[in-house]
Amino acid sequence: MTYKEARVYLDEMSKYGSVLGLETIRGLLRELGNPQDDLKFIHIAGTNGKGSVLAYTSTILSEAGYRIGRYVSPTVVSYLERIQVDGEWISETEFAEMTEIVRDAVARLEAAGEPAPTVFETETAMAFLYFRKKKCDLAVIEAGLGGALDATNIIQNTVCAVFASISRDHLGVIGNSLEEIAENKAGIIKPGCAVVSAFQRENVEVILKERAKSLGCPYIRAEQEETEIIREDYRGITFSYKEFRNVHTSMAGRNQTGNAATALETIRTLRRLGYEIPEEAVKTGMERTVWPGRFSCIGEDPVFIVDGAHNEDAVLRLRESVEMYFPGRRLLCIMGVFKDKEYGRMAQIMGPLASVIYPVALPDQQRGLPPEKLAETLKLYCPCVKASDELSGSPTARAAQEDTAVQNYTAAQEDTVAQAVQAALREAEKEDVILAFGSLSYLHQIKEAYDRAVCKKRDER
Repeated sequence: MTYKEARVYLDEMSKYGSVLGLETIRGLLRELGNPQDDLKFIHIAGTNGKGSVLAYTSTILSEAGYRIGRYVSPTVVSYLERIQVDGEWISETEFAEMTEIVRDAVARLEAAGEPAPTVFETETAMAFLYFRKKKCDLAVIEAGLGGALDATNIIQNTVCAVFASISRDHLGVIGNSLEEIAENKAGIIKPGCAVVSAFQRENVEVILKERAKSLGCPYIRAEQEETEIIREDYRGITFSYKEFRNVHTSMAGRNQTGNAATALETIRTLRRLGYEIPEEAVKTGMERTVWPGRFSCIGEDPVFIVDGAHNEDAVLRLRESVEMYFPGRRLLCIMGVFKDKEYGRMAQIMGPLASVIYPVALPDQQRGLPPEKLAETLKLYCPCVKASDELSGSPTARAAQEDTAVQNYTAAQEDTVAQAVQAALREAEKEDVILAFGSLSYLHQIKEAYDRAVCKKRDER
């Protein structure tokens, strides 16, 4: 099997959506020899900040000399990004190899009349196989959706269950209230494992504490009051947390000190469990941590920020970051969202801050909110929303569109992001700020469109 064939196979599986539950992946992993039982895990759940906490924790552990697997979703840069060892993506060859092994196992299950796994269950099994093959000391993994019934929760050897900030998201899927969502996510706690949590709302913390206590698990909370910010701007943060002094991260945003503190509290917990993690590994690991799409600056003059904020709490933190880092500067926004998100509330939060907003289509058009629909909502909060209905794909139409990019751009998915980037760059002055947000799923398109625009401008000089 080639990498291309592997992607075709998985793309075909993705058409069938996702199903919560553990029975199917349990059968798949049994067919594969239960690779997860040969591994130890740091399991991370939460609503906002999971990826950042994972990135900090895994990078520090790699710097300390441990072989660390990473399993993340969604990805921003590449499909291969979701399975990593020590920050290195799985190769195309090994990705194809893992896919072929799992494909053959699925075929045997189907022949025996057992249900086929979802694409996420398949990818999760591939990750476990790969981490076992690479003899990882620890695997740091994100729960995909919720916790209790997420495919990643099939694991038993959890060293530490970690909770990033928990808020309202995926309503009706994993719960109809914040308390129900917290109960679901608390399902990743296993008997006797350590539990580390970011600062949570009181009703959420009560649920996590009770679950931990019932399973005989120590509960440790990252303490915001112990965080001292020394320097901070959109290029990064220097801070101290408890015994960790003058730590620097290039990851900016109002939520990052909380994410960093949660990761450092996880490191403190692992030290107590016997893991040797020198001070230098902590500092170097924090410094070297990179996580795309989290208030990431992709360009200057004008400053161009991309952020995957896609729910109310994340967008509130995003607004705080913009107001703190760029006071008095004109803001131009590019926004794409899934239709099952609270896009009205997101528009209400960010709309008044923006001088102009360009709504765009997402790669997953089935889940994505059409830009013209998003524009209707944005116009309630921002006086200048620039979008249009789908235009002709003819060369003439495209040429005309190029000349009037600021006023109009196509709503066709293959064009909308690039046209929005071009329009924003033409509109923006040197001191303005461009911000793309609303979903992680399209930020790679933003970066690619920006790089093309910069190259074109450079060639014209």
